[in-house]
Amino acid sequence: MMRVFSTMNGQIEQIKQGEKGSWICLSAPTDVELANVAQSTGIDLADLRAPLDDEERSRVDAEDDYTMVIVDIPRAEERDGRDYYETIPLSIIVTENLIVTVCMQDTVLLHPFMEGTIRGFNTFMKSRFILQILYRNATMYLRYLRIIDRESDRLELKLRHSMQNREILMLLELNKTLVYFATSLKSNEIVLEKLTSLERIKQYPDDEDLLGDVITENKQAIEMANIYSSVLSGMTDAFASIVSNNVNNVNNVMRIFTIISISMSVPTLIFSMYGMNFNEGMFGMPFTDKPWGFAVVVVVSMLVAGMVTWFLTRSKMFK
Repeated sequence: MMRVFSTMNGQIEQIKQGEKGSWICLSAPTDVELANVAQSTGIDLADLRAPLDDEERSRVDAEDDYTMVIVDIPRAEERDGRDYYETIPLSIIVTENLIVTVCMQDTVLLHPFMEGTIRGFNTFMKSRFILQILYRNATMYLRYLRIIDRESDRLELKLRHSMQNREILMLLELNKTLVYFATSLKSNEIVLEKLTSLERIKQYPDDEDLLGDVITENKQAIEMANIYSSVLSGMTDAFASIVSNNVNNVNNVMRIFTIISISMSVPTLIFSMYGMNFNEGMFGMPFTDKPWGFAVVVVVSMLVAGMVTWFLTRSKMFK
């Protein structure tokens, strides 16, 4: 989808065609839209397609007629009744006359700019526009990081009451998200450093405070992502140790029950043979004709069971 905006009389208005001082917003653009923008602005088609690859790295490219800035932005996607977080690239291309943004999806990052709710935003102030996008991007990272932190606390409370595979897998998913966030934020920090020294992007005195805020917010987001990731990794390791300890306890109980079961099968076998009533002839059961025969059989059975128990407790199979 292609939309064009321009600041008119202090208000953001959507117009039909790009003109000097306007902003062209491409969200999940078609090939026809990309070709038309490339033809009208002189931007290379390959550069317009670059942010449509979700593996595209953050960078700053300075061409002859334009400068392209690619940063990673966060996004939330609802799947199976819960939100999943990931990062996608956003391209900001600055030409002499206008500014172009390209993203593979219609991101909420740019909606406040389209609605005119960002204070001090003008489409013709290209340097400030870039900084405002980067500032809002850093604040979105911070907001999603706080949501992830609350989600991890909720999962921790659930896991304290019952160990479920679903909650543990969700913790691993959140930890993976934090790693992606931290990596993307560090790449964005490198982009910020290049922007501060890039002569093509003019640094106006009025934008110095905004630039400082962008750098501060981005660094805070990096620190929060690293802290939350460390906490979540420690939490995951702790619950993994608990699960492992529970498995060991179950194994010990099963070991004891197995030894008892095998040991009790010995007297059961002996008593079963004596219950077959072979009392006469040369194949009769021993001690059946003696008054003390029952006591002897019981004692012998207990001794054999004790020997079997002693052997099994010493056996390597049950260690």
